[in-house]
Amino acid sequence: MEVLSVNVGRPRPNPWKKVSTTGIDKRPVTGPVVVRAPGPKGTGAVGLAGDRAYDVKHHGGPDQAVYAYAREDLDEWQAELRSPVPHGAFGENLTTCGLDVNGALIGERWRIGREVVLEVSCPRIPCATFQGWMGRGGWIEQFMRAAKPGAYLRVIEPGYVRPGDSVEIVHRPDRSATIALAFRAMTLEPALLPSIPRSAREALD
Repeated sequence: MEVLSVNVGRPRPNPWKKVSTTGIDKRPVTGPVVVRAPGPKGTGAVGLAGDRAYDVKHHGGPDQAVYAYAREDLDEWQAELRSPVPHGAFGENLTTCGLDVNGALIGERWRIGREVVLEVSCPRIPCATFQGWMGRGGWIEQFMRAAKPGAYLRVIEPGYVRPGDSVEIVHRPDRSATIALAFRAMTLEPALLPSIPRSAREALD
């Protein structure tokens, strides 16, 4: 399990929402990038140095410090969409390989490289900016039906991340829910909410 790509956002105009700027345009970087807890939500701060959230009502803060998406899932989207889906195309900070991101448990912890420890916090919920960025009508519903949202992560131990860093699962909670199950319950299948352990539901609030 490893990090294939570390991706940092470039500010660009956002014609898809009232917020005038978006950081969804994430591009791979080659060198080490500092990862640290960003502080409270509402400031635009996120976990990777050089990155930023502009829709501060919905993005950024400690529970959305870092966003990870699996290369394997991007490849499936690439085949379905019949269009290239490069690293960072979904706005993810970390493009991973060999790691079941959507099968990760809320509260699960990953050690990345030698220093950084991140904790799985919640799934990504698609928004109008994501749909506009993808340029596909009905994208939000298509993304929700697929139930491959990727995972937001908290920063537990700061440090540096680099392309090629190993990823090790160092903790899995005894009772929790997967990112995929939580996403389904939060979007198209609210009847699933009672099946999610209370501790995981509280983490999603």
